[in-house]
Amino acid sequence: MFLTLLVGAMTVGSLHAVSPDHWVPFAAVARGRAWSSGRTARVTFLCGFGHVSVSALLGLLALLVGLEVMKSFGSSMGSVAGILLVGFGLTYGVWGLRRAAGQKVHGHHHHHYDHVHDPSRASVWGLFMLSCLDPCIAVVPILFAAAPLGALPAVVVVVAYEGTTLLTMVALVLLARAGATRLRWHFLEHYADGAAGGLIAVLGLVLLVLGL
Repeated sequence: MFLTLLVGAMTVGSLHAVSPDHWVPFAAVARGRAWSSGRTARVTFLCGFGHVSVSALLGLLALLVGLEVMKSFGSSMGSVAGILLVGFGLTYGVWGLRRAAGQKVHGHHHHHYDHVHDPSRASVWGLFMLSCLDPCIAVVPILFAAAPLGALPAVVVVVAYEGTTLLTMVALVLLARAGATRLRWHFLEHYADGAAGGLIAVLGLVLLVLGL
């Protein structure tokens, strides 16, 4: 029973991390901000850790309030991911376009087009909040199944779920970033932030249309 749950948790963790909203925003922002692979991995891990931690906390909450209540909550969260992605993408994209327009007009970078002291730090916090506000409810039934086995087995199952989720996210983001950095179009170089925001917003709209 324990091994079956362990394998199931790892499988669910990997599969749910393949969803585009778990890696496309990070790869897009990394390309737009010209982050190194090391920084990209660290940011993805940080945001992913927030994501899986909130998910695990919801699982613990489900043990207190009941599985049916959390299923109802999970169904109401169905469109949240898309809405958050659209909002973040539009905000980031508009900022990127204004910044690019400022550089084009003045010929070099001016801080008043950033409106923040550290655009990269603001991007990280935006991604972190995006990840935490979009938890995965799939861990809830796994935790329910593992709870009767005792505290330690349940913790091991949840950690396995979180670990595989994080590893899959980091791997996919780094692969996508590596592919994106090979694109050397002049338009993309100048409007990288705006293009990244647009891609994230489009992803959010696709998720909303598909009901994912």
